[in-house]
Amino acid sequence: MTPTTSGTLTTPDGARIAHRDHHPAGRPTTTFLLPHGLAGHQGEWDTLAGRLRSDGHRVVTYDARGHGAGTRTPATTTREAHVQDAVALIEALEPAPVTLVGPVPGRPHGHAVGRVPRLVTSLILIEAGPAGPSPDLPAQIATWLDSWPIPFTSLEEAEAFLGHETWTRTLVRRGDGWHPTWDRTTIIDSVSELATTAYWEQRSRITCPTLLVQGEHGTMRPEEPSMMLTHRPRTQPVRVPDAAHDVHLDQPTRLHEAIAAFLRD
Repeated sequence: MTPTTSGTLTTPDGARIAHRDHHPAGRPTTTFLLPHGLAGHQGEWDTLAGRLRSDGHRVVTYDARGHGAGTRTPATTTREAHVQDAVALIEALEPAPVTLVGPVPGRPHGHAVGRVPRLVTSLILIEAGPAGPSPDLPAQIATWLDSWPIPFTSLEEAEAFLGHETWTRTLVRRGDGWHPTWDRTTIIDSVSELATTAYWEQRSRITCPTLLVQGEHGTMRPEEPSMMLTHRPRTQPVRVPDAAHDVHLDQPTRLHEAIAAFLRD
């Protein structure tokens, strides 16, 4: 079997979901589904995907609607649409059941899919919790996006500003410099529900084993991890040193070690 295969899934509402399927040399011991974070792309998982595949696991990554090589301006960016995209991808590629890993474009995605036992056997949440509502979040995201000095004059400038080389991979070059592929309105709309909604009820429905990964310098609310453990005692917490919100980029080795330990347990 080819180590990595690529494809595109078209959802019922016409959104295009680009995906890559990373196959191990032999029969996989676990299949991982790795959604990316807000304004991200599937390539941000390359380092971890390679290590998991070397461990004998199958890894499926994809560009969510409104991100990467996916549909730039989909008809909807609701949480339910993101959840259904993940479900459709799992069913189309037939890797079920999977271990679902997040961050995701909109935190409740992982919690919602995690309650579907026929599709998800375990859940790994990376800086992702059900806290809310967050009324200021859309404005905060807009301010963040507007702070990008677009166009970037070079990929080196972009990497220096964004903090990781991986964030530069979806930039496209135009006559005046490098531009992001995402649509500003679409990205902001992707977090609109988080402004008004908390997802503790969905969290309480999760029955599968869960690993909660928090960066030492992450962005989760201080009380959120302990509240998550209260709601679901089967949740195993891990705090990764020298990592901010993007734990998979800041400390991929430590994250890989945490996931391997979780699977052994």
